[in-house]
Amino acid sequence: MARSCPVSFKQVDGTIARINATFITLLVLLFLFTSYISILYFLVLDFGLRVFGYHSWSLIFHSSKLVKKLFSLKTHMTDAAAKKLAASFGLVFVILMSFFSDLHWDKALYVTSTILLICSSLEVVFNYCLGCEIYHIYKKL
Repeated sequence: MARSCPVSFKQVDGTIARINATFITLLVLLFLFTSYISILYFLVLDFGLRVFGYHSWSLIFHSSKLVKKLFSLKTHMTDAAAKKLAASFGLVFVILMSFFSDLHWDKALYVTSTILLICSSLEVVFNYCLGCEIYHIYKKL
């Protein structure tokens, strides 16, 4: 991502973003194993808070900050606009998952959750943000 950053000239902690992605991955997997719809509702609320700028109310954000502090992880600053777009995509996917789950559209639910899991896992394992890549393509157009 460094090839064209900064895009928005505002930076966020990429380490926190990776820890957020870890929590999201684990919560989506927990939902898939348990079918507790409240997990998706929690994710919709938390994503919404973070996307619309209310980080101080986000449980995942505060948990990520705590994990970073407990493990003394280094700060890695990255472009905020690309991460916000990625979080917006995450919000849309979790809303769709909630909708599909409520309607018992299992195939659509599994396709949507698989896409979200792939995107969040890429962030966790390889520090590769697919939403950020889409943002860079959009900015070039």
